[in-house]
Amino acid sequence: MNKVPKVFVADPISSRGVEALAEGGVVEVVVKTGLKEDELIQIIPEFAGLVVRSQTKVTPAVFAAAKNLKVVGRAGVGIDNVDVEAATKHGVIVMNAPGGNTISTAEHAFSLMLSVARNIPQANASMKEGRWDRKKFEGVELYDKTLAILGMGRIGTEVARRAIAFGMKVLAYDPYISASKAKSLQVEVVEKIDDILPLADFITVHMPLTDETMHMIGAKQLPLLKKGVRIVNCARGGLIDENVLAEGLRSGQIAGAALDVFEVEPPTADWPHRSIDTLVLTPHLGASTAEAQELVGIEIAEAVRATLLQGEIRNSVNMPNIDAKTLSTLGPWIELGSKLGLFLAQIAPKRAEKLSIRYSGRLVDLDLTAVTRALVTGFLRHIHGEEVNQVNAPAILRNLGLEVVETRQSETTEFTDLIEAIIEMDGVSASVGGTLYGSKPRVVTVNGRFVEGIPSGTLLLLENRDRPGIVGHLGTLLGGNKVNIAGMSLSRNEVGGQALTLLNLDSAPDEALLAKVTSDADISSARVIRL
Repeated sequence: MNKVPKVFVADPISSRGVEALAEGGVVEVVVKTGLKEDELIQIIPEFAGLVVRSQTKVTPAVFAAAKNLKVVGRAGVGIDNVDVEAATKHGVIVMNAPGGNTISTAEHAFSLMLSVARNIPQANASMKEGRWDRKKFEGVELYDKTLAILGMGRIGTEVARRAIAFGMKVLAYDPYISASKAKSLQVEVVEKIDDILPLADFITVHMPLTDETMHMIGAKQLPLLKKGVRIVNCARGGLIDENVLAEGLRSGQIAGAALDVFEVEPPTADWPHRSIDTLVLTPHLGASTAEAQELVGIEIAEAVRATLLQGEIRNSVNMPNIDAKTLSTLGPWIELGSKLGLFLAQIAPKRAEKLSIRYSGRLVDLDLTAVTRALVTGFLRHIHGEEVNQVNAPAILRNLGLEVVETRQSETTEFTDLIEAIIEMDGVSASVGGTLYGSKPRVVTVNGRFVEGIPSGTLLLLENRDRPGIVGHLGTLLGGNKVNIAGMSLSRNEVGGQALTLLNLDSAPDEALLAKVTSDADISSARVIRL
């Protein structure tokens, strides 16, 4: 009977999210919020899943203690409070919920854009102080103005749709947006950020914070900005240099700005820019709607369940996504890849330098990232043990200095589809190939020789001279020692030449029996392969 996985919810998520996580009783859910790091470390070892928002910090110490943890789900977009590097090292999938707050954040960004266009917060404050300053708060219209959107992901796309409805001309800077998508959204793509800035009456940023995007609007960009531009940031603190923004507001180069995110959150009490009249501030409210909080809770709950129960991966930041449809197609190939990697590791030369993975046939039209990872994981598990999984395998690979090369050829060979893995070291190589018979995995080549074996349990790989009686001799020898042969495949290069024999066995031969097998002058090697 399979053990019910346990999931710990460490931060408040919507009640419907908790219900979605626990639905059907197939996942045990424990909710306890507000724990300190040492308290979390004490209880985390028993849990397979962890759900957080922004409060709980999932540190390297937490991951080190989390011996059974498979997945961390962040109910929201950012993952700043989760140490992804430590998660990857310990083989834990980290996923977020980027879809649930898309509309909420887009609407907030647009609200802030309207606020800085019409000075709404300042006018409201003035009215509450008993004043009637109509002339002081004269604003500008959005109609017929140019909006530059830096980052055309989900949120940037929704902002573009709203801007077009307001009659704005929309320019977009995003290195990854396709021409066809830009055309469908009725936006014009500008290739360089320095070229888009002088054209914009309004700018809104929707990029992730990386080394490349940090201070993407900074001291060098300030002189390029159109005088009187208005700027909004609802994405990540640090995309805009706050000191440069303040300088531009005070000089009048920037007419107004709105920040929902900050380089330090919350900003310190003595943060020097609070007093700037033309700067609108909100305390990270982009996702703060009832609808968004409910949606992100449900989204992350369903994603964590899918990972723990079906192996499906959604919105992971350290693993390729595998949806249910892809998993049903690739599942047998992923299993085969894992077995081939494990098989290859047991016949490979030591201190290998290069691992080549070759795909051929109809298989090449699929996204094979998960298959490659499975093969590499299988290979590394023989070296590093069961702690290796598809999450941490690439990092372990880098530490070993082992180069992985993937190639594809659509032409079919002897098989409709084939995966072949080759390991090389100073001119010495070993290889294994496999395919599916229906949905059943099979080993079909070893070191370039055609064989057929089931990649499961115990196999015995022999190199021997092709002579009459060798099969009978092996059968008698193994049978006499209570080792039953479940399947056998033989391959020879010529009559009387070298042969390769692959045996599926019901039990593993011991060292003494292997010594007897290789004592025959015509058997040059015998290797037990455990899969």
